[in-house]
Amino acid sequence: MRAQRASKPVVLALAVGLLGLAPVTTAYAADAPRTWRVGPGRELTVPSRAAAVARDGDTVLIDPGTYSGDVATWTQDDLTLRGDGGRAHLRADGNNAQGKAIWVIAGDRVTVDRVELSGATVPDRNGAGIRHEGTDLTVTRSWFHDNEMGILTGADPDSDVVVRRSRFFRNGFGDGLSHSLYVGAVRSLSVAGSWFSDVDTGHHVKSRAARNTIVANRISDGDSTASYSIDLPQGGRSLVAGNVVVQGPRSENSALVSYGAEGLTNRSRALWVVHNTFVNRRPSGTFVALADGSRAQLRNNLLVGPGDLTSGPARALANLRVGLGSFVAAGREDFRLRASSPAVDRGVAVPRRWRPRWEYAAPAGLVRRPVVGQTDVGAFERR
Repeated sequence: MRAQRASKPVVLALAVGLLGLAPVTTAYAADAPRTWRVGPGRELTVPSRAAAVARDGDTVLIDPGTYSGDVATWTQDDLTLRGDGGRAHLRADGNNAQGKAIWVIAGDRVTVDRVELSGATVPDRNGAGIRHEGTDLTVTRSWFHDNEMGILTGADPDSDVVVRRSRFFRNGFGDGLSHSLYVGAVRSLSVAGSWFSDVDTGHHVKSRAARNTIVANRISDGDSTASYSIDLPQGGRSLVAGNVVVQGPRSENSALVSYGAEGLTNRSRALWVVHNTFVNRRPSGTFVALADGSRAQLRNNLLVGPGDLTSGPARALANLRVGLGSFVAAGREDFRLRASSPAVDRGVAVPRRWRPRWEYAAPAGLVRRPVVGQTDVGAFERR
C-alpha cells in the first residue's frame, strides 16, 4: 500500500521545524500569515534572522532589549515588526544594511511599532534608522536617535507614509543635509502626536510629499543648531495644525516653517497653518516663510518672541502675539493656556476639513481637542 503524500502545509511545517525556526502560529495553508518571536532566549535570537525566514503578511514580535550591531533588509510585503512587551532597541554599533540604514525596508505596506533605532552611520553620511524603499510605511510608538537620519524615504507617487506617537532626537550628521524625518516625493505624509528635538544642523521634518498633514506634535530645537522645524520645499496640499514649535537660540535658520523654498513644483499650493503655538528664541526670525505663489491661510496661531508672522502673501486672521506668562509652564515647554491668557476665546472659525481635532500630549501622544465655547488661539484649548 502506497503511503499518502503529505500535504503542502505539513511539508512546510516539517521543513521549518527541521531548521529550528518554528513560528508561533503554524500555518494551515501555504500562504497563511505566521508570527515569529525574536529574543535572546529564543530560536530566532536577533531580528535579522527573522528577516531571512519571514514571508509576506507575517508578524515579527521582538522581545525588549538591546540588539547591538544587528541590521537587516526586509523585503516582505504586509509585514508587521513590533516590539513585544516593551521597546526593542536596534543599536547600530558601526554596522549597516546595504550601506544605508539599520533597517532597509523594501517591502510594501510595512508597519513598525514600538522599536528604537539608534547610531546609524554610513560612508555617505545619511545613515538612517529606517531607509524606506517600498510603498506605504506606518511607524508608531518608536524612537529614532543619534542617527545621521531618523527615517529616510524614497520617491514613490503611490506611497503613503504615517508617523504616530514617536520620538526623534539627536539625529543629523551636522552638514545641513541630514534630517530627523526626510520624506521624498511620495503621495502623502501624516505626522501626529510625536516629539522632535535636538537635530544637528538639519531639519526636524522635511517632506516633498504631494500632501502633508502635520498635526499635534512638539518640535523643539533645545540648544541644538537645527535649521527649519518644518520644511515643505516643493509645496503641496498641506495642513500644519495644533503643533508646539520652539525655535532655539542656536538655530541656523531664522524661519520655523518653510513652504516652497525649492520651488512650488507640487500640483497644490494650498497651505493651512492653524492653531499652532510658535515660539522663537532667536533675536529675530520668520514664523512661516512662504514662496511667491503660495495660497496660504494662517489662522489662530500664537506667536511668542520676536519675528514676522510671514515673509510672503497669506490670508492671516486671529494670530496673536503673547508673552510667556500666558502659559502654564513655558520654561518646561508646557504651553497650555492659563485662564488669564488673552488667547482664551479669541479664535475665529476654521473650515471643518482644516480644523485641528487633536492636541499634543507629552511626551509622545495625542488627545482629542475639546470644544469649549468659542475656540482658543494656539495649540491647546483650555478645559
